[in-house]
Amino acid sequence: MKTARLVIGIISIVLFAFITFQSCFAGIGNALSENGEVSGTAGLLLAISMLVAGIVGIATRKHLYGGFVSAGFYFAGALIGIANYGSYKDLAIWSALSFAFSLTFLIGGIFCVIQAKRSGPIQDSSPSQDSPSEPKE
Repeated sequence: MKTARLVIGIISIVLFAFITFQSCFAGIGNALSENGEVSGTAGLLLAISMLVAGIVGIATRKHLYGGFVSAGFYFAGALIGIANYGSYKDLAIWSALSFAFSLTFLIGGIFCVIQAKRSGPIQDSSPSQDSPSEPKE
C-alpha cells in the first residue's frame, strides 16, 4: 500500500498543475461571459485539495493513519467539484478521480489498520516525548 500512496500522491501533484491551468481558463471564461458560474474557482479548490492530499499521502505513507487524512482531503475536493461544475465539464472528471483516490486511500487505510491489529500492538513511528533524544551522562 505504501507504493500506491506514493504513486497516487505523485499523480495528484502533477494533476494539480494541469487542473489549475484549466481552472484558470474556465474562470476567465466564466468572468467574460458573465454567466455567474463558479466552476473555475471550484476547480482551483479541487486542485489545491488534491495537492495537499498528495503531499500528505506521500509524507505519511509509512504511518498507519495518514491515509485517512489524505482520503478526507480528496473527498472534500471531490464534493466541491461535483457541487459546482457547470460549463467547465472536465471538473466532473477530476472530481470523480479525486473521489476514486479518496476511496483508495480509505480502503487502504482500513486494511492497514486491520493488518496492524492482527500482527500485534500498534506502534507509532514518531519519536515519543518521554525518551530523550540524547543519552544522559
